[in-house]
Amino acid sequence: MKQPVLLLLLLLAAFCFRPAPASAISVANPASASRTETPGVELAQTISLITGVAISPLFGTGAVGAWKYFHARTPRERARLPWFAQPWFWIPALLIVTACFLKDTVGIAVPKILKKPFDAAEVIEHKISGLIATGAFVPLVARLVPQPADPDTALAGTAFLAAIDPLTVANLIVVPVMMVTFFIVSIASSAINILILLSPFRIVDLALKAFRFCLLATVALTAFANPWLGALWALLIIILAWLIAGWSFRLSHFGLVFIWDFLSRRSNRFLPDKTANRVYLARKINKVPAGTYGTLLRDSAGLVLRYRPWLILPKRTLTLPVGRYAAARGMIYSEIVQVEGDHSRSAILLPPRYRSHEEALVSIYSLDGVREAGMRAAFLWFKELVGLKPVPEPAA
Repeated sequence: MKQPVLLLLLLLAAFCFRPAPASAISVANPASASRTETPGVELAQTISLITGVAISPLFGTGAVGAWKYFHARTPRERARLPWFAQPWFWIPALLIVTACFLKDTVGIAVPKILKKPFDAAEVIEHKISGLIATGAFVPLVARLVPQPADPDTALAGTAFLAAIDPLTVANLIVVPVMMVTFFIVSIASSAINILILLSPFRIVDLALKAFRFCLLATVALTAFANPWLGALWALLIIILAWLIAGWSFRLSHFGLVFIWDFLSRRSNRFLPDKTANRVYLARKINKVPAGTYGTLLRDSAGLVLRYRPWLILPKRTLTLPVGRYAAARGMIYSEIVQVEGDHSRSAILLPPRYRSHEEALVSIYSLDGVREAGMRAAFLWFKELVGLKPVPEPAA
């Protein structure tokens, strides 16, 4: 990662590689010319392109836009380029990506606490650019049939071709599928950024950043070597992102709420509700996964979490195990822990807005007082977040 310019050129070549047009291929080999632009090859290249851009949306769209801009031959062609290929977008995009790269390399000597606001800004940038790319970039590149260069020709033939051309009809299927694929890979990449932000250890940050860089580089290298090999590797990444989509979504949601509460200092103007409050499940309980976002209440059965899977599906209810619960005050965020003899386990994670309101939660939910939670509690929670087996922490 010490040669950002070389990496940029490599990814540009891999993501934007296309077979030469038929006019540029020797007439002596027309069969070869017909094979170089088959829909299958185009689809394979598009899969690699979508996957690579989803891993780093701002870098991907900026790089593709720059490549298209410099390969446009005339001012008229440049004027017709899509929005991401205009200098007003791809120049600032690549400058922001360069600043993030310098933060992670040159700024490695900066104390970790000073880098966290910049890591938070990178998380927000990734989210915004990912959402924009999902709706405005993917539909323009995920086409088996490109748009005609001449608007008059397009108007003259659109109605007829749309009725009989199977590739045009296939676009109606391919584009939505590519949008969903892009979203799934994008939230998985966003989850890596959230882990970097929440991690209390520099070595974990470096490992996560190296892993994300390797994914991006291997997608580029395999696509450059062979379109089918690149598509196969991209499909493996897509399958992995699909398998962890629920975990990625929950972690991304938690990270955004965490960032908003912390940067806006929401705890200074927030008061807990007297009956129901929005919280996160700290660990898997009765098959309900950790990180589930819901409303915490207390009824005759004890503490109850009401939630919607994926935030939109029908409501469900989880009753927490019967036992003693206490509020634990941390440096940045607090939690509700289940006390088991001399040990305690995290049960509920409280967003930063609840910091300094622990006594109110004790009254609302009849908790067993307030205790302090230090770095050990944060480490145990992080281990469970990434799927490692938790170890109960001693009670204060």
